[in-house]
Amino acid sequence: MSTTTLEKRAGAPASAAQPARRGRRPGERGPLGTALLHAGLIVASLIALAPVAWLVYLSFGPDKNDYLHPSGIAGKMSFSNYSFVLQHTEFFSWFKSTMIVALGTTLVGVLLAATTGYAVSRMRFPGHKQLMWVLLLTQAFPISVLIVPMYQIFSDLGLIDSYWALILVNCTTAVPYSAWLLKGYFDTIPIEIDEAGRVDGLTPFGTFFRLILPLARPGLAVAAFYNFITAVAEVAFATTFMLDDSKYTFAVGLQTFVSEHDAEWNYMAATAVLIAIPVSLFFYLVQKNLVTGLTSGGTKG
Repeated sequence: MSTTTLEKRAGAPASAAQPARRGRRPGERGPLGTALLHAGLIVASLIALAPVAWLVYLSFGPDKNDYLHPSGIAGKMSFSNYSFVLQHTEFFSWFKSTMIVALGTTLVGVLLAATTGYAVSRMRFPGHKQLMWVLLLTQAFPISVLIVPMYQIFSDLGLIDSYWALILVNCTTAVPYSAWLLKGYFDTIPIEIDEAGRVDGLTPFGTFFRLILPLARPGLAVAAFYNFITAVAEVAFATTFMLDDSKYTFAVGLQTFVSEHDAEWNYMAATAVLIAIPVSLFFYLVQKNLVTGLTSGGTKG
């Protein structure tokens, strides 16, 4: 064997150890594309946060006309608006009413939407397709048209000035969309899971509650948040059906700061910031459940 051959073999590992230059894969972003993407996301985040930051800033202005001269707020910031709202208004009564209505709407609405969506997704009864379109059609009627007939119905049932009136009327708004949402999510769950439950001796309700609902946590989380937000932000029905000011929700309570001849914008801003706290907390809880549901698989491959 020649010396030249030995030198080539001895030098082979050294050349193999040199890292190969990796080319960019199709669809992979370069440094410039990544920088532009992050810059766009930062700008979008700032645009979304700007109104919230402005509202928080105005809430520290002690005078009701500070919003006309916002530059002067920085020199006289105080928590007087928050102390007034918490001590001299019915804020905690509004909070209690809002939580009763919002949580009641969430529980009843998600239960009705989940059972409806599951039935349409799995069962082929006469009119199952038409049912979903009828639910969608109910969303086409404006609230102003529905207030009078609903008021008459609830008056005959003795539900005026009760929390059940708002819970039921909010469900009429939230359930159709939630049913469509959950029906689409149930369609993605393999029907073999239902069949396996029946083989193990579960009833249809047992299969639904013990097997399907745990797998549908992402869809349930989104539906729950939508129902909650719908109940918290609803104004028209709450103003019409609630006659006792101690049962006002947040959305109606905010209107007490505005009269025909005056508007206390500083108190409204502080109340709006306080309202955002329970809503943000609920979103945080739903978000954790949503992430948990997304990371858990329905079947094992």
